[in-house]
Amino acid sequence: MKTEHSPATISLAASVATAPLTPPRRRADRICKEQLLDNVDDAERAAFAKLFERHPRARDLIGGALAHSPFLASLIRRRPIWLLESLSEAPDALFSRLIAETDAAAEFEDEADIMRTLRQTRARSALLIALADLGGVWSVDDVVQALTRFADAAMNAAVRWLLRQARERGKLVAASDKDLDQASGLIVLALGKHGAGELNYSSDIDIIVFYDPECAHLAPDVDASDFFVRLTKGIVRLLHQHTPDGYVARVDLRLRPDPGSTASAISVNAAHAYYETVGQNWERAAFIKARPIAGDRALGAAFLEQMRPFIWRKYFDFAAIADIHAMKRQIQTVKGHDEIALAGHDIKLGRGGIREIEFFVQTQQLVFGGRRPALRGSRTLDMLGVLVTEGWIDAKARDELSECYRFLRSIEHRLQMRNDEQTQRLPLDENDLSLFARFAGFERTASFASKLSRIARIVQKHYALLFEEGETLAVEAGSLVFTGKANDPETLATLRGMGFRDPAAAAETVRGWHFGRRPAVTTPRAREILTELAPILLQALGRTVDPDGAIVAFDKALASMPAAIELFSILKSYPALLSLFADILGSAPRLTEIVGANPHVLDAVIDPSFVKGASDFAAIEDRISRALEASGDVEDFLDRARDIARQEMFLTGARLLSGVISPEMAGQAYARIAEAIIARALAVTRAAFEKEHGRVPGARIAVLALGRLGARDLTASSDLDLIVVYDFDPEKPSSSGARPLHATTYFIRLVQRLVTALTAPTRRGLLYDIDLRLRPDGKKSPIATQWRGFLSYHESEAETWEQMALTRARVIAGDAAFAREVTDAVSAILRKPRDHKKISRDVAEMRKLIASEKGEDDPDDLKNAAGGLTDCEFLAQHLTLAHAASETALVGATSVEAFRIARDKGWLTADEEATLEEAYGLLRDVLQLQRLAVKGAFVSEETPLQVRNRIANAVGLPDDRALAAHLTDTRRRVREIFRARLRP
Repeated sequence: MKTEHSPATISLAASVATAPLTPPRRRADRICKEQLLDNVDDAERAAFAKLFERHPRARDLIGGALAHSPFLASLIRRRPIWLLESLSEAPDALFSRLIAETDAAAEFEDEADIMRTLRQTRARSALLIALADLGGVWSVDDVVQALTRFADAAMNAAVRWLLRQARERGKLVAASDKDLDQASGLIVLALGKHGAGELNYSSDIDIIVFYDPECAHLAPDVDASDFFVRLTKGIVRLLHQHTPDGYVARVDLRLRPDPGSTASAISVNAAHAYYETVGQNWERAAFIKARPIAGDRALGAAFLEQMRPFIWRKYFDFAAIADIHAMKRQIQTVKGHDEIALAGHDIKLGRGGIREIEFFVQTQQLVFGGRRPALRGSRTLDMLGVLVTEGWIDAKARDELSECYRFLRSIEHRLQMRNDEQTQRLPLDENDLSLFARFAGFERTASFASKLSRIARIVQKHYALLFEEGETLAVEAGSLVFTGKANDPETLATLRGMGFRDPAAAAETVRGWHFGRRPAVTTPRAREILTELAPILLQALGRTVDPDGAIVAFDKALASMPAAIELFSILKSYPALLSLFADILGSAPRLTEIVGANPHVLDAVIDPSFVKGASDFAAIEDRISRALEASGDVEDFLDRARDIARQEMFLTGARLLSGVISPEMAGQAYARIAEAIIARALAVTRAAFEKEHGRVPGARIAVLALGRLGARDLTASSDLDLIVVYDFDPEKPSSSGARPLHATTYFIRLVQRLVTALTAPTRRGLLYDIDLRLRPDGKKSPIATQWRGFLSYHESEAETWEQMALTRARVIAGDAAFAREVTDAVSAILRKPRDHKKISRDVAEMRKLIASEKGEDDPDDLKNAAGGLTDCEFLAQHLTLAHAASETALVGATSVEAFRIARDKGWLTADEEATLEEAYGLLRDVLQLQRLAVKGAFVSEETPLQVRNRIANAVGLPDDRALAAHLTDTRRRVREIFRARLRP
């Protein structure tokens, strides 16, 4: 590192050319006296006084260092002799001696000795390098090379010491210590600035540890994976661990393949498999700077040679430009300005910073290096020169960018010298910023700002020529880095600002996508689109009611998807969809599953009818009919039915979530979907059944819907309560086909096939859960009900609760004439005169029975809680059974319609009717929204507050607390009416 300023025999003190400016009104000699000379012994004080008298510039240098760098001041105060040593000797010779001492530390027997020696040589090197840098004795190039040389020596000493220990314990077989590296099968690669020989003053060292078990001479009982993982932990301990002597280097292992899910040491076979399948452009860029620094260097060089096809593409790789540019925009997506806001500016990641120069070089290396071997070097400044030689840039660009790079790196070193921190941010405090400017050699902050602004504009100018401005990935996102550098602090701050409560988990999830942990994102094209999409997707997720839940939901969807290119492409092509999709992820996991299975359901949201045709329920039946009319066999029908049902349920849920339709309209839409599917399923299964078994003479069939389907008030997760009734000619009880069946058996098997068609899981998923227990005699009777038996049962045997169920019965499929007959018969059953007291007593007893079986104290159970939907519905059913004989309008009436009729007839007061109507609407709407938001039972304490607030807002209340209080009061008033009207 000999320079024109410092011949090998001249001391550092005699070579000082520059010095930091001391704080205003503070002189270097005074600072040296107070912080150094007054605190050393007489001999040292005399030695320093003599040295400063002969070399006053050295005194200025030390005064500036003491004034501006607490870290350097602490080193000087701890061991003044180290400072005397640094100033008195030729810096190159002293540094070579420190490297030799570091190398020799590998020969110690005791771990405490090597740890102490490595930390002391690191401290002495840090002091020497800082003084040579601040004093203008070494150039920026000299400084980064010295920092790299020491890191190499420390790493090599740590590895050799650990290998010696393994040999002595019989774990590693080698003839002598000289053979350890070759016998180890170990590869330690330096990447980043360490690999390039451009290390920062206080940088982490980025390494990857690989091993080849076939080359490792391990003892027979030693497991290779366990051995090398333990060895890697030993490296970290020797270098990274803080002791009273400090530390050697912060070791970063996160550039290895998929660091979130792999061991700290990786076999070469696993590494090759990873890079051949899911290796990314940023990893290609990282490997440009890779260099073997410890272990078997020849094996490491062979590994890098095998990696050449991954790093260097055979053809000019222009696609890399878009991907690298997307990475850069992820790192800093906020638009810059010509004038930099100096306070807090990041000279590495900010606009016009070090990273832009590095990307300028690395991108062209990735694009052209496959065909131009000269571009495969690792050092930024060297490659700027080669880019000129190869004709890709001109000499002016090289010179300007080289000047900018050196200036920014020198500022970076001074930032890190102050407190031995890996930072690139300028101070925020105005006074601190002024002091730093003087440390960097500027008398005034304004002159520093002017120089930095000029540098940034030059860098931006050249960067923009290579990377034309693309669409902004995230207008106000901030820094978003999802490479191997896990938990980048600025990324975590950005995610937290977006609304993520657990930004570390969110970052790890996104990093997992980039590493191809989900099958859907293992293709290069999927990851390329994801690189562009991730920032705006995260912003959209951050605006949802539950960002953390939304990203988990999206990750689960990716886990179940075979491929994600379609979904990513749709979202990228239609940015307006992102907000709705993010809303779905945060509020409706049921809809997320549908999108994951079939991304093209999002097409319906793009269609103008998403809003305009929202209330056209006939259109639902039309779309389902058209989707199923071309189905071939039953198997094909089953798949098509699940596809169209899923699409229509998604469309309904998305409309509800977007506020396009009300919860009441959503209930009607879900019911129309089920009705259309059931009607078509009956027709298809019946036709197929008749091909096998023929027809039963006089056969008639009808499907009755009860419960929420019968009331046209279905939710996203409701079971379908059905009764299937049939009739035939008793004189001809057998079917006419080649395989005849008796009518009873015929219809039982036909209904079994219908139920299977609606419930069986297929490759396209599930349709519905069917409940047939409301048929006469429930589980005791066949699943198909003979019509005459149905009539007879309800004439003489049916209990009140069974006739309560009939109040919501509707024929939704089957033979038209038979459907009218069944409808009329059900109406006649409901219009029969009944004993009002008995009906009241029976309904009240039925409610007690449900309470004893299912409970009524859970406020989250909107159906069964006291005063909940069941109370409202039982009151409506009681009104129908008690009064339909005199008021036929009650037959087929909804609950609300029944309440209104009762008010008009005087069976309910106006206040009671108003309370019940409002309560039923509130409970129904909240239940509808809960079923959309949560799979399974709704439990408040397990549901994110944002989701609960979203539900409250949807029903016109400010927050979840207000909704809970309103529900409590509403249920109390309903229960009071229930007790008053249905007192046994």
